[in-house]
Amino acid sequence: MSYFFTSESVSEGHPDKVADQISDALIDNFLAFDPESKVACETLVTTGQVVLAGEVKSSTYLDVQKIAREVINKIGYTKGEYMFDGNSCGVLSAIHEQSDDINRGVDRASKEEQGAGDQGMMFGYATNETEHCMPLALDLSHIILKELAVIRRENKEITYLRPDAKSQVTIEYSDDNVPQRIEAIVVSTQHDDFADDETMLAKIRKDIVEILIPRVKAQLTPKIQALFNDDIKYHINPTGKFVIGGPHGDTGLTGRKIIVDTYGGKGAHGGGAFSGKDPSKVDRSAAYATRHIAKNLVAAGVADEVLVQVSYAIGVVEPMGIFVDTYGTSKVGLTDGEIAQKVSEIFDMRPHAIEDRLKLRNPMYSETAAYGHMGRTNEVVSKTFTQPNGESITLDVELFTWEKLDYVSKVKESFGL
Repeated sequence: MSYFFTSESVSEGHPDKVADQISDALIDNFLAFDPESKVACETLVTTGQVVLAGEVKSSTYLDVQKIAREVINKIGYTKGEYMFDGNSCGVLSAIHEQSDDINRGVDRASKEEQGAGDQGMMFGYATNETEHCMPLALDLSHIILKELAVIRRENKEITYLRPDAKSQVTIEYSDDNVPQRIEAIVVSTQHDDFADDETMLAKIRKDIVEILIPRVKAQLTPKIQALFNDDIKYHINPTGKFVIGGPHGDTGLTGRKIIVDTYGGKGAHGGGAFSGKDPSKVDRSAAYATRHIAKNLVAAGVADEVLVQVSYAIGVVEPMGIFVDTYGTSKVGLTDGEIAQKVSEIFDMRPHAIEDRLKLRNPMYSETAAYGHMGRTNEVVSKTFTQPNGESITLDVELFTWEKLDYVSKVKESFGL
């Protein structure tokens, strides 16, 4: 019997994502001027207020309030009527120096012997469901909101949009796990006030279905476009009026959208958030490394679907173990345990080796903080950072290095493919 699977996404203006973006902007600025910075930065946003807290060990000094305001304005919170805007909100910093007790377990005389920044388990997942090896429902949810943000910034076809939004996509699968059709699409978007609520709801629904969705479909492959149909259940702003939103409508916190950030409920999650953490924290770096492994395994043809787990003890260099689950889709005549053994031989999972392999000491994190950390485009961009004393630095930064298929040939060689 067929079944349904659902994933959701949230926009860059969602309060939790505002918090994530501020935290990751701080990470980028610290790493730009001191690549060895150790940072764990949490952000809280609410009506007219931003609170920054965390631990930092760095040789550089930043105007953290200025960075937070720049992020908020870039997202689109620029009007007093939103009850939260970058120019007028209060920004309180309670950031302090990192504990020596934590740092003792991480830093070593030799970088190669760097210990894990914490204990825990991290998961990476990949599936051949989409061209970039991501679950389809999450992929579509992200695309819907990215395009909605483009339309908001254009301010031409739809002129009443505000930054906060959520989406959700439900897909019907066959028994052999192949997407058959889209069952339902949910979009809730913050908007300007209307004189008439009934007229407002009708217009928003019409604009989302007739303007947004066609623009989304145009970005998809013919195979995915074919899943759209006339029977899709659209739930557009199902609660009605959505004028009060963003941090004024709901307090936002760093790290509260970990399923949106990863695989939309597919695969598994170890529980650790990403944003606000430098790459010595394996919650972040090892999650990227396991995604890199899973994607290269799928792309090499080892299996159609792969879950990879790695685990660590704080201060210990080598991982506790590597686990692989191919969900019965393996094509190499090996058990999942045998595949895991080969993975451990191909990929060095010591914390510093991960940092080095994926270039994680570069200021690459602001771009990860909205619309997912996985399934994104690997590219090089130029970024400029400025210190309070006016000193600027411009760097060419490679983004989403864990999405590269640079180990496919090594995987094929190891598995005889």
